[in-house]
Amino acid sequence: MVRFTPLDPWTDPRGGQIERVRIDNGHLALEVLSLGGIIRSLWVPDRNGERGNIVLGCDNAADYLAQSAYLGAIAGRYANRIAGGQFTTDGKQHQLDVNQAGNCLHGGKEGFHRKLWNLGPLPDGVRLNLVSPDGDMGFPGKCTVQIDYRLAGNNLYIEMLACSDKSCPISLTQHSYFNLDGSSSNLQHALQTDSTQYLAMDDTGVPNRICQTHNSALDFRLPTTLQSLIGAEELIATLGIDHCFLLPKSAPQLQRFGRLSSAKSGRGMTLYTNQPGVQVYGANYLQGTLGKSQQTLFKYQAVCLEPQQIPDAPNQANIAGDAVIKPGQVYHHISRYKFDSKA
Repeated sequence: MVRFTPLDPWTDPRGGQIERVRIDNGHLALEVLSLGGIIRSLWVPDRNGERGNIVLGCDNAADYLAQSAYLGAIAGRYANRIAGGQFTTDGKQHQLDVNQAGNCLHGGKEGFHRKLWNLGPLPDGVRLNLVSPDGDMGFPGKCTVQIDYRLAGNNLYIEMLACSDKSCPISLTQHSYFNLDGSSSNLQHALQTDSTQYLAMDDTGVPNRICQTHNSALDFRLPTTLQSLIGAEELIATLGIDHCFLLPKSAPQLQRFGRLSSAKSGRGMTLYTNQPGVQVYGANYLQGTLGKSQQTLFKYQAVCLEPQQIPDAPNQANIAGDAVIKPGQVYHHISRYKFDSKA
């Protein structure tokens, strides 16, 4: 049984209030905000059975609105980058909001991470709903979105559905920053992935070719500490890991991506997803962001595992389709985060 507890709302500096709820199944617990669909806290037991929060967050709405790290939020209408903020559907070119190195990143500066979502209970979690109007950040079509956060034993399920009344690329992701031991660094975390391919990028983060992980610093078939990646040639341009790894294109069901673990706490997190890619980001640019207890966050303090469609897919259909959802079609993203204390 999942217990649903409303918490005191926050004042939104832009007007109105931001809802906060906690859900708890006795094993995992989650605090969710109606602002950006944010996961503010996620409590998971360590090897001693002590629950602790494993995601980064902020103290109030103003701090969330001031930061640009997408802490715990839903990124959309299109996660990651669209080159030049431009794409063409149905013979019409669309210009999106440009907010990073000449590209549209995570849906633009007023993307889904800054929207107020409708928030309500489910028997095993919470449901968030949002309507993004035609032309929002330049994206065509009225887009209706539903996000479910559900707890089942030691699993967090995140399921996303979306549709649009005009052809539009859609890619949503959950942008939580995971630190499995509550420390100020991710460098002792170990990452293992089943992926054998990743996307190389230009100097603005837009992919330009598929590479094999074999014989590279991005070969994580065996658990690899993030400390060991420091100085690797493939990671110099991004100041650390910030790469999209590819999963098989032919399997619509959940596929295992890999496992993040901490020997210090014993916590492990295995990710399964139906998305074709997972962006792994090592918080390389997090330095100076204000977090909880008004503490400044550090570079390399956490790790984001972001299941998503392929970056810039509307312009690079040769890599993995164009990610365009046509009227009558439904975008469906489901990811499972399985936690253990066996690291």
